Amino acid sequence: MQCTVSQHPVDDALTQGYGLTFKGLNMTKENFVQHIADTLTKGFDEDELNVDGESMTAFDYLGDALDIEYIVNSKGEYKGARVLVAFGGPNIWVNTRTKTVEGYWWADSCTASFKDNIGLDEALEELWNCR
Repeated sequence: MQCTVSQHPVDDALTQGYGLTFKGLNMTKENFVQHIADTLTKGFDEDELNVDGESMTAFDYLGDALDIEYIVNSKGEYKGARVLVAFGGPNIWVNTRTKTVEGYWWADSCTASFKDNIGLDEALEELWNCR
């Protein structure tokens, strides 16, 4: 994971000690970015079920997406996408083109690489082609 942390006193005062809560766990913004990358790499746990009681899929993951920005070439052919999975502090995007999770908080940023083992890129391409 690679992080850039600002040395701005206002940023430090606003973010110092601020924790995020995700699935009942308190995390730093860095841990949150890494957790998302780890989830995409290892896949879903067997006990993680969708609303129908079935195993989670990439389409289920996208059901919680806040926004999707598609990356296409001049012919409109799908090349990748950025999926917004958290915002308001920090803003976190999953980028399937670069295979990174990108987290931004004020002037700070963190990125973590992932291997797409849930079929996220394929699901996004299918959604793009259905438009």
